[in-house]
Amino acid sequence: MNGKLNVQTENIFPVIKKFLYSDHEIFLRELVSNAVDATLKLKALSSRGEVDGELGDLTVEVKVDKEKKTLTVSDRGIGMTAEEVEKYINQIAFSGAEEWMEKYKDVKEGLIGHFGLGFYSAFMVADKVELRTKSYKDAKAVRWECTGNPDFVMEECERAERGTDVVLTVSEDCSEFLEEGKVLDLLRKYCRFMPVAIRCGEETVWVDSETDCDQDGKPKQVEKKQPRIVNNTEPAWRKQPSNLTDEDYKAFYHELYPMNFEEPLFWIHLNVDYPFNLTGILYFPKVKKTIDPNRNKIQLYCNQVFVTDQVEGVVPEYLMLLHGVLDSPDIPLNVSRSYLQSDGNVKKIASHISKKVADKLEEMFKNEREDFEKKWDDIKIFVEYGMLTEEKFCERAMKFALLKNTEGKYFTIEEYKEKVKALQTDKDGNLCLLYATDAEEQHSYIEKAKAKGYDVLVTDSVLTPHFVNLLERNVEKCRFVRVDSDVVEKLIPHEDKIPEKLSKEEQEKLKPLIEAEVDKQKFTVEMESMESDDQPMTITQSEFMRRYREMAAMGGGMAFYGEMPESYNLVVNVNHPLIEQVLKEEDGEKQKQLIHQLTDLALLSNGLLKGEALTKFVERSVEMIK
Repeated sequence: MNGKLNVQTENIFPVIKKFLYSDHEIFLRELVSNAVDATLKLKALSSRGEVDGELGDLTVEVKVDKEKKTLTVSDRGIGMTAEEVEKYINQIAFSGAEEWMEKYKDVKEGLIGHFGLGFYSAFMVADKVELRTKSYKDAKAVRWECTGNPDFVMEECERAERGTDVVLTVSEDCSEFLEEGKVLDLLRKYCRFMPVAIRCGEETVWVDSETDCDQDGKPKQVEKKQPRIVNNTEPAWRKQPSNLTDEDYKAFYHELYPMNFEEPLFWIHLNVDYPFNLTGILYFPKVKKTIDPNRNKIQLYCNQVFVTDQVEGVVPEYLMLLHGVLDSPDIPLNVSRSYLQSDGNVKKIASHISKKVADKLEEMFKNEREDFEKKWDDIKIFVEYGMLTEEKFCERAMKFALLKNTEGKYFTIEEYKEKVKALQTDKDGNLCLLYATDAEEQHSYIEKAKAKGYDVLVTDSVLTPHFVNLLERNVEKCRFVRVDSDVVEKLIPHEDKIPEKLSKEEQEKLKPLIEAEVDKQKFTVEMESMESDDQPMTITQSEFMRRYREMAAMGGGMAFYGEMPESYNLVVNVNHPLIEQVLKEEDGEKQKQLIHQLTDLALLSNGLLKGEALTKFVERSVEMIK
């Protein structure tokens, strides 16, 4: 028979070509998904005794014929009768297409799913589509053909086996889909975990020879061609956790990321059936100290069919650093990013994932603390980021978030408060937690603090300024002080004060002499009473200004601080013998030279002496030693 497709507009094919073209590669996913669905339906009917005999080979096959310019997707599923072709192919549910396109003209992602046009996505790349199908029922085989307009041909044909072939005559401008390599890439992207085996072409493998052996009597390795199966029909996330070993999880991780040679730290196997369906495995990889997440490493599936790796909205922001797979039939195959961000089910899934991550971390902390501490340096970026961005997660994480000191020992926040409160409570009753962001660069400051009996934390992530702010807000009467933000006597203010050897008058006379030799735009000279064996001059930087400058550098609405010039304090130890010597020096040139030398030593110890100033310091030092 000949006929016209039952649509309310004759513009269906131009619409498909024009508006869906940006997503044109998903036609193969749609056609293979249909083939897999037909096969699964056949299996279900067979299990209920509604299909007679053996089912035979149910592999879906994708074939490319470059000479004929055809791409064929074949299955041995339930097939269709003539009546079913009429119902499912000819009656296209596409009412109000022009109005819909006008309403959603700016939408560019996932339009096929909005239309319900899975089969018709073939016309995005084909000039002609031919369907040959035979039902598992006792019915004649049917051939259907359409050339990209509402006219079609449907007639009986000869076909020995049940199932369906969809044959695409590929358009000239889509010839890339006649390259087997391109087709394989798409199958591996969209279909690599579909539940029915998918075959495409052949591959060469090395096998033991049945006839030839080497000198030791072992079979030689020979090349053999075999059908190429492109998918894993039973991925790990579809199995019960009790049936999987650690090696199984690691093997699946490397199957997902074959170019990642590091092992994951640990993983979370998700298996939820209420109030939504969700399965998957999330892996915690090793990450660098930077917060430059290698995103798009979590793959979203719908019933083992790839949807997207743009999972913003499905996965909380702080967990975008994770790797792995999520599978939920409650997320449609074709979704836009705005949909993911607004859908109620998606928000529930995101909340559940965050809860499961918190559960896993707390369980590891309680039951495997030693192992948890070993992993902490690699996972702390997740935890800190989560605490900063998710209030509920922050509440949970306060129990298991760890602080590490310069001795390499780990403490919860409460444990650490208890450890240092005796010596590190200031005169106002505030607990002062000293920290270093770089134990090497700040070594001299750390040593001075330790000499006082203080303990120093190492907080070396890029999130440190924000994180210590968060802890100060959440822990009562507690403040964080970077170990180089002031001289050691003032890091934790106490009532006792060291007597000054220089009088106020002498200090007032000395201060302008030093100020005359330093950059007053960059350095503020401060006179302080310190131990006589402390450094004669020390460089410090205000905790408040430095912290907020660092926060501004990361963004977050503090641009004002980021635009301010960097400034330091040059702290003069009025009790040091060399400072007294500067004051007493009567030769003006020698006095300047001594001030320069002491200032440069302070800059050098802080990594601030560079370029010409460093060269002059070295030359001056040699002259003074002679």
